[in-house]
Amino acid sequence: MTDSELPEGAYRGLEDSRDSPTSLRALLAIAQQAAAAGAAVLAERDEAAPAGQPLDRNGHGITTKSSESDFVTDFDRRAEEAVRSVISRHRPHDVISGEEYGTTEVAEPTGYRWSIDPLDGTTNFVRGIVYYGTSVGLQAPDGQWILGVVSAPALHKVWWAARGLGAFTAREGTPPVPLSGPRGDLSAGLLATGFGYDPARKAAQARSVAAMNEHFGNIRRLGAAALDICMVAEGTQDAYAEFGIQEHDWAAGAVIAEEAGVPVRRPASPGDADGADWCIVGSIGMDPGTLDPAATGL
Repeated sequence: MTDSELPEGAYRGLEDSRDSPTSLRALLAIAQQAAAAGAAVLAERDEAAPAGQPLDRNGHGITTKSSESDFVTDFDRRAEEAVRSVISRHRPHDVISGEEYGTTEVAEPTGYRWSIDPLDGTTNFVRGIVYYGTSVGLQAPDGQWILGVVSAPALHKVWWAARGLGAFTAREGTPPVPLSGPRGDLSAGLLATGFGYDPARKAAQARSVAAMNEHFGNIRRLGAAALDICMVAEGTQDAYAEFGIQEHDWAAGAVIAEEAGVPVRRPASPGDADGADWCIVGSIGMDPGTLDPAATGL
C-alpha cells in the first residue's frame, strides 16, 4: 500500500466523487498520507537503535512532561510536523489539533478539524516496545467524527475507516481486510486498559480495572490507546477502557471501532485533571457509571 493509495474495493458502493475536496474518499486519502508521513518519521528509530533496543535518553531530545516516565522526543515533534505538513498542503483552511503543538488557528476556517497524535505510545517507543504509531482523525463541521487512520510502523500495519463505509486493516503488501469487532464470550476475552501517571489516579484506575476484570478472561496493557482501540475493532482484544485519555488518543480509533460495529463511549470532556472521563470501547460487562472514578456524561 502506497502513501497516497487507498486499495480499490475497500469501500464498495462509495459514490464516485473523487474530485470533490470534501468527499470521504478525498479526505481519507489525505488522512492516509498524513499518517504515513508521521509513521515514516517514527520508522527512523531503526537507524538510532538497529536492534530495537531502548533509545539513549541523553539524546533524541528526550524530555519529560507530567512525570519522569511521561516522555516526549524529537521524534514526536518531527512526526507531528510531517503530519501537519501533509494536511496543510491539501487543506490549508482546516484547523489542526495536535498533541505537541496544540490547536492552530486558520483564516477562513472550513469547519473541519483534524485531531492528531504523531506518536501514540511514546514510552513504548523510547524503551523499544513495538506498540506505537501515528493517529489521524477528522471531525466534520457538524461535530461528527467522520474518519480515522492509525499507522503502526513497527508492526507494518495500518487501520482505517470512514463514517458509514466500514473499517479495514492491512499489513504492508497485503490486501485490505474488513473489521467486524470481537467474537466469543466476554468471560474468555481480553480487556485492554491503561493507567495515568498521577499516583492517586493510578490507584483509582486499578480499583476499576479489578472490577472489570471479573468479567474477562485476562487483561492486556499495551501502552498505546489508539492501537488498543484498533485491536478491539479487529477482535484481537475484546474491550478497552481507560480513564483520562486525551482526544487525540481516541479520535481516529473510535471511528474505526464504530465502523467495525463496536460500541464506543467517548469521554464527555478532555482528559484534564478537572474534566477527565472514561473512554470505553466494546462491552465491559458492567455499568460504566459504577467505575471508580465515576463516569460522567452518560
